[in-house]
Amino acid sequence: MDILLTHGYFLYEDPHEQQVMKPYPPLGLLYISSYLKQQGFSVGVFDTTFRDLFAFETYVQEHRPPVVGLYTNMMTKRRVLQMIRLCKAVNAIVILGGPDPAYYAAEYLQHGADIIVRGEGEMTLEELLPHLAKQGLNQLESIAGIVYVGENGEVCETGPRAFIGDLSANPWPDREAIDLPEYLRIWKANHGRSSVSVIQARGCPYTCTWCSHSVFGHTHRRRTPDDAAREVLWIKERYTPDLLWYADDVFGMNHRWLTEYAARLKHYGIKIPFECISRADRLTEPVVELLADMGCYRLWNGSESGSQNILDAMQRKVTAADVQKKTHLLQAHGIETGMFIMLGYKGETMADLVETVEHLKRCNPDIFLTTIAYPIKGTPYYAEVEADILRAGDWAENGDRALTVAGRYSKRFYSFATRWMVSEVALNRAQTKGGVSWRRKAKLWLNTRIGWYGMKLTQNGKEQATKTLRPLMLEKTIL
Repeated sequence: MDILLTHGYFLYEDPHEQQVMKPYPPLGLLYISSYLKQQGFSVGVFDTTFRDLFAFETYVQEHRPPVVGLYTNMMTKRRVLQMIRLCKAVNAIVILGGPDPAYYAAEYLQHGADIIVRGEGEMTLEELLPHLAKQGLNQLESIAGIVYVGENGEVCETGPRAFIGDLSANPWPDREAIDLPEYLRIWKANHGRSSVSVIQARGCPYTCTWCSHSVFGHTHRRRTPDDAAREVLWIKERYTPDLLWYADDVFGMNHRWLTEYAARLKHYGIKIPFECISRADRLTEPVVELLADMGCYRLWNGSESGSQNILDAMQRKVTAADVQKKTHLLQAHGIETGMFIMLGYKGETMADLVETVEHLKRCNPDIFLTTIAYPIKGTPYYAEVEADILRAGDWAENGDRALTVAGRYSKRFYSFATRWMVSEVALNRAQTKGGVSWRRKAKLWLNTRIGWYGMKLTQNGKEQATKTLRPLMLEKTIL
């Protein structure tokens, strides 16, 4: 084995994910696996999703891989740090990739990683593995796209590596290297239908200030429509899923590509219901009609806020009015609508929150999810609020999702705001659509009042440094 590829997501350790039970395999790792195998490397894949840390430790001890590649994100960081130690115990060289290590390279190196890959991993590993086999960790300065510790203990970063130009020249993800039928089984057992994920393009050129572009940059590179359709045909024949999840950042961004892709699917006799993410400004009536004809049953539209002031501050480049219009257009064509709402963005006021609730009422999405804004390192939002960022615990204990911003409304305020928002929108739907018992309406009304008056009572309490919340800039000063 030249390299073992793995990640730090353990489904059965995550209570929230066990309630959802909609797991998907790590496509990025599987793309790297198939690419390296095509180049003649011996690749092992250990999918942690349905396993535990002891099983990983046992595997590493038994196989003793010379190199381990670990996909890492903010949610899996704590487990990845433990996995690094297990790999070092068998003298493996540990390489980290994914969205989180790129901007925390020094910290991950300090915790035992040997090399951080920035950007896409395929071509970097293709060049790096022969080098490691011959020279170990010496003379790494010739390898583009990595960060490592130099001879004198300093953190060294090489120049950026070019992105893959022709995605269709790559082999499809190495799904046969994992137990994909177990993913399908779990989906079927919990939701009555199975689902497989695919990705037809890499990257997003948009400028949303809170979004990380650490892996694919601001590019948007598409596979050829025929290559993309033939993969779906193979998935259909091999796994017979009931649903597809298009994991593209913005599916069908290019209308010509989408039209050609739909034609290729029809040519191969494929119509599998699917779910995807898009943007209001990319949804024209012909596009929505095409999506419906292709089998789109749900489309997630990143609304984020109903306040145009906040949308503009986020550099979303959409209008709340257009989001409302496109939501109704989707529903008119039988496509369920989902929305992501972000609370707590810099400068948000009570008036902005009221606008967002009114926006949701006018949109009336089939489902919406809320989150409190958190600054991800490397993003414009992070840079804007960096001087006010507060962290609970040290870096190794929490990811960026645990960061908050001094001066904004408190977490308690936003717990009331979420309660009010969810209940107010649900009550509005119950009153307009009917068919809801008076008891249910009364409960929703009560929750709106608790939420609203809770917001009023807590609106003067702002996030601030405490014994448990330390300013990030203070940590930098100490270091």
